[in-house]
Amino acid sequence: MLNQPALIGCDVDGTLLNDEEKLSARTRAAVQAAVAGGTHFVLATGRPPRWIRPVVEALGFAPMAVCANGAVIYDPENDKVLSAQTLSIDTLAALADIARRVIPGVGLAVERIGERAHDTATPQFISSPGYEHAWLNPDNTEVSIDDLLSAPAIKLLIRKAGALSADMAAALAGHIGTEGDLTYSTNNGLLEILPRGISKATGLREVAEPLGILESEVIAFGDMPNDVPMLMQAGLGVAMGNAHPDAVAAADEVTTPNSQDGVARVLERWWS
Repeated sequence: MLNQPALIGCDVDGTLLNDEEKLSARTRAAVQAAVAGGTHFVLATGRPPRWIRPVVEALGFAPMAVCANGAVIYDPENDKVLSAQTLSIDTLAALADIARRVIPGVGLAVERIGERAHDTATPQFISSPGYEHAWLNPDNTEVSIDDLLSAPAIKLLIRKAGALSADMAAALAGHIGTEGDLTYSTNNGLLEILPRGISKATGLREVAEPLGILESEVIAFGDMPNDVPMLMQAGLGVAMGNAHPDAVAAADEVTTPNSQDGVARVLERWWS
């Protein structure tokens, strides 16, 4: 068994939170015990910084956050974006052309980033006309395709209502080349393309290295394909009982589902 981890990297949706997007008392207590014991806890999520505040409030403290699948390192305690990796305007245009050619009828959106979670100087979630949000809390601003592709973005979202993300990924995978890295965090007809070489694994490494923490001292929790790189990189990669087969294959072990305190059950080995 891994010695007491020096850093915990934890996905949010489908992992830390239950199916009602709530943090259970048991999981909160386990995370707080780990932090009280001197271990660093880092959120590693596909969420942008503006969707981190409810998680921070539920936890009762403000951990560092690897956001947008590794493209952004965000400090919620000080509401500050520490670093961001972006797709260039030329890359966005090329990817948009590929997506619309390979999967006709897709909607496109981009996530941009400012200096804070809610940066009014930078409209952040920009979508093409008629874009159908994959979640229940749409906060997008519809613009023309030209405007959509007019500034660098931390990720490009490709959406087709009624489709499966896995099928879309299979169709697109051979066409993207070196333009970006393709992943998904839901099978609900939504793909995300990140800057090449960026993942939750690179984001966790960016947080861990200045602290002198080795990859072998990290435990990571996740449930979807966008978690695979960090599950493989961590000293102990833990897939949830509700995880996608790709996440299960990448992990060292499988815990119980997110609805049954899977994260807490593992952390309680060291902190209870």
